Amino acid sequence: MNRQSIAATGIAVEQGAGTRKPRSITTGVVGRAVIAVITAAVTVVMAMGVAAVPTGAVVPGRNGKIAFVSFRDGNLEIYSMNPDGSGQTRLTNNPANDVQPAWSPDGTKIAFASDRDGNTEIYVMNADGSGQTRLTNNLAPVADIDPTWSPDGTKIAFASSRDGNLEIYSMNADGSGPTRLTNNLASDDQPAWSPGGTKIAFVSARDGNTEIYSMNADGTVQTRLTNNSALDLAPGWSPDGTKIAFASNRDAGVEIYSMNADGTGPTRLTIATVGTNNQPAWSPDGTKIAFVSSRDGNAEIYSMNADGTGQTRLTNNLAFDVQPDWQAIAVTARNIRSRVTKTRGQHQILGQRQTHGQRQTHGQRQNQNQNQNQNQRHHQSQGQGQHQKIHIKKSGSR
Repeated sequence: MNRQSIAATGIAVEQGAGTRKPRSITTGVVGRAVIAVITAAVTVVMAMGVAAVPTGAVVPGRNGKIAFVSFRDGNLEIYSMNPDGSGQTRLTNNPANDVQPAWSPDGTKIAFASDRDGNTEIYVMNADGSGQTRLTNNLAPVADIDPTWSPDGTKIAFASSRDGNLEIYSMNADGSGPTRLTNNLASDDQPAWSPGGTKIAFVSARDGNTEIYSMNADGTVQTRLTNNSALDLAPGWSPDGTKIAFASNRDAGVEIYSMNADGTGPTRLTIATVGTNNQPAWSPDGTKIAFVSSRDGNAEIYSMNADGTGQTRLTNNLAFDVQPDWQAIAVTARNIRSRVTKTRGQHQILGQRQTHGQRQTHGQRQNQNQNQNQNQRHHQSQGQGQHQKIHIKKSGSR
């Protein structure tokens, strides 16, 4: 099954890689009815693989929550959880399908795609699910999907069919100023903004099959990074910008790989004996990669070390959980000042304790000295008295 044939059913699917992100993109019919098809067909499609997902700009920071999509409550909704899988909380709650969560660089917002208004558009909400706001506004059959933030939080890149086929655009974080970045007859999608802000990785079929490319943030200098007969998709930058994780079926099954930012040094990170591994998302500290695997019968979210070791299951239910994206908790000047103040406070308390102890010690020494002096004077007085008594006795004896 290839990308083109599946597109006719409303599900963007890669050959051998299974479904990509649930999306309302087809060659003719789009909108809520198409996502209904996606929802109905997802169980069957999961047997072939797991939806591929572009990830946002992973900026360096402390590891926060993981946003993800789940079908556990009957339709596609966005949830969040702690990095160890605990505290799973539903963020969206409506009859529509909400997918493709992407954390803002400061960790306060989540961009996502939803068909709640009739066709798929880009929305944004606060980290707790409040304040859900529509950013794009097009008439069907146009669909806007695959949001990814610029590392400074001022822009959002996304894919749109507004000009006839899927191309990559960027807009301001409030939805204004949409600008087209790619322009060719093939589909370009799955943008991922680099942590430095100068590059955008993306997926394109312009050379005959699905490969990973990069371009400058303004759309110039589009360069192919992968080059093989297999399908390479779902690029995600490491926080330091030196690596790109991605999914590929180059070794028969769908697995997760890592390569240098220029496309060199591809390294396989997962080896599946059963099921597929897909949708890599780096942790902000660069030590972990969250991903989706169907190794245990249905699609669940796992995490592993950046070298592929220590693979651990984070979600566990009968529904499928997909599309992880990791929140960065920025190390701000305020946080640093807070830590410094706390440290200073600890030092101050320690200093007060030390000073109090020193004063106590000094006072004890003074008391000891005074006692010693008193004892010396007492001994001297006793000595003088004894000397006088002896002298008197001697005088009397005369």
